[in-house]
Formats: sequence, structure tokens, C-alpha cells
Amino acid sequence: MNEVLQKLHEYAVVPVVVVDDAKDAKNLAKALVEGGLPCAEVTFRTAAAEESIRQMVEAYPEMLVGAGTVLTVEQAKRAVAAGSKFIVSPGFNPKVVQYCVENNIPITPGVQTPTEVEMGLEFGLEVLKFFPAEPAGGLNMIKALCGPYVNTYFMPTGGLTTKNVRDYLSFNKIWAVGGTWIAKKEAIAAGEFDKIKANAEEACAIVKEVRG
Repeated sequence: MNEVLQKLHEYAVVPVVVVDDAKDAKNLAKALVEGGLPCAEVTFRTAAAEESIRQMVEAYPEMLVGAGTVLTVEQAKRAVAAGSKFIVSPGFNPKVVQYCVENNIPITPGVQTPTEVEMGLEFGLEVLKFFPAEPAGGLNMIKALCGPYVNTYFMPTGGLTTKNVRDYLSFNKIWAVGGTWIAKKEAIAAGEFDKIKANAEEACAIVKEVRG
């Protein structure tokens, strides 16, 4: 398994963040690192995403920063140039997946169905994003998919909270989860970095509780 994906497995919870202003990027990175969760998926939903990735990586080189909501090859190129170590997409775009696979960039594209899982298998992918997790059937759906696809692992994102994340992490086919609750857009914009740090610490405690 790829070294980056292995790290994500160790962290188990990956903060999924939306940064509206790149000036908040370093403080966000600091809060996550000090909270014991030195990783983040910075979504390409805002104009500040690329610069935010760059600043986070420069300030905390030990941090594992990836890009999420990557919809095009051009976005993937920009994300990697900014310092992104992995790519996450909400759906399965064969062009983006092919580009990443050919350039040895770890990618977890979003899937919901057996057909999409098999598309991932065609590209040799072992870890796939399951999105949006809760609306798409949650853990029960993932367990159903794992019946025929015994060598596939999932990284569910969407609707996970401190109330249900233990259930997900307890299942051995969950590689990691995407945690949007750890650093919400509003908290980042409001400068509530102590709260974000506390959320990261809580997430780490849950991982230790469930996975040891």
C-alpha cells in the first residue's frame, strides 16, 4: 500500500476543510498539528484552496495535506504543484484517476455503486472514497459492497460525526474517515482554532479508543 495512504490509515480521521481565506491556513494547520492530527483534505471549493495548501505545507512540512473536491486534471496538477500529497474527488472521473495513477499520485475517488467500485479496481485502486456516506446508505451500504469486493477499503465522508464515527472505525474495511466536523468552515473563518484543536484531540482519542 502507498506510503501516503498508509499514513492516512494511521491517522484514521482526515479533517475535511473548506478555507475561504488563505490567511487562516497556517493557524488551521497549527491547530490540527497541535491537536495530534497532522493531516487535512483541503477542498477545491474556494479560490483560496491552492494557496492554503501551499501555506500549510510550508509552515508544517511534516503535515500530510491533500486536495479534495478535485473535479479536473488541471485542478489535480495545481494541487500537486502547491504541495498536495494526495487527491480526493467526490465522484469517479476516469480522466482525473488516470492522470493520478500514471503520475503515482495517491487518489481516492468517490463511489457509491458496485459499478464504480469495479471502475476503481480497473485502475488498481485499493482505497475508495464512499460519498456522501450517510445519505448513500452509510455503514450498511459499505458492508454490502464489501461482500463481493473483499480486497477493497473505503474512506467514507459526508454525515459523519462524533456520534457515529466509532461505528465506522470499528469495521475493518474502513481505511479512514473524512471528518468535516473537526474544522468547520464557520469555525475557521471565525478564528476558533482552539475549538478546532480540541476537536482534533477528541478525534484522536476516539481513534485510540476504537483501534487501540
